[in-house]
Amino acid sequence: MKAAANIEVRYAETDQMGIVHHSNYLVWCELARTKLINELGFNYKELEEQGILSPVTNVNLDYKAPSTYGDVITAETWIEDYDGLRVTYGYNIINQKGILCVKGTTTHVCIRKNTFRPISIKKHLPDWHEKYEMIKKRVKENV
Repeated sequence: MKAAANIEVRYAETDQMGIVHHSNYLVWCELARTKLINELGFNYKELEEQGILSPVTNVNLDYKAPSTYGDVITAETWIEDYDGLRVTYGYNIINQKGILCVKGTTTHVCIRKNTFRPISIKKHLPDWHEKYEMIKKRVKENV
C-alpha cells in the first residue's frame, strides 16, 4: 500500500540557487507519512492523546534531481519494514515530469511521552501492529 501527497513547491522552500532546500524534503515525507497513517485508519493526534509519540530514529535521503519553485511534486510513501518495535517508511519524491528527485527512508519507534522509553507496537498498539503485519506480508508476497 502506498500513499501520495501532491505539493506545489512554494518560493519560501527554495534557496538562493532557486532550488528546494534539502530540509523541506523531510517535511514533505512527513506529509505523505501522515496521509498513509490516516489512510490506514489511524491518527497521530489520537496516538499523542494516548501519551505515545513516534520520533524519527534514522533518516536516509538520496538527492537525485533538484525541485524548483512552481514544480508540483508527489511525495509517495509506504511501509518498507516493520519488526513489532520499529517501522521504516520508504519515500519517493517525484516531480511533474516523472523525474525522481529524492528517494529515502525514515525509521520510527513509539515511546511513552512521559518517560521517552520505547514501547512495543505489537503489544501496546495491536491494531497498528495487525495492519503493519498485513502490509509487510503483502510486500513480501509481491517481491
